[in-house]
Amino acid sequence: QVQLVESGGGLVQAGGSLTLSCAASGTTSSINAMGWYRQAPGKQRELVATITRGGRTNYADSVKGRFTISRDNAKNTVWLQMNSLKPEDTAVYYCNAAPWIARIDDYWGQGTQVTVSS
Repeated sequence: QVQLVESGGGLVQAGGSLTLSCAASGTTSSINAMGWYRQAPGKQRELVATITRGGRTNYADSVKGRFTISRDNAKNTVWLQMNSLKPEDTAVYYCNAAPWIARIDDYWGQGTQVTVSS
């Protein structure tokens, strides 16, 4: 089992910045990719960014050039640096960890609220 604990959410004005962090514990060697998803009220959860253990990244088009995902494998921690925030970035952000073995369900954090005021 893997446990994910997120931190760093909050309220920020449009154009501002926030950094989210997610620390994994437990059987972390079973994890390949880690990433961030978000869910706004009334909308489906969507991918924001992912990073593999080898450092390959993937971003949603809506955040490219504004958000940066990074990872420290030794610390089992992933960060999401969010710059030039927009009101439409307001959502609950969830940390995700995908196991190497596809048949095992992904792990999810409890979520952290990000609110961007206009």
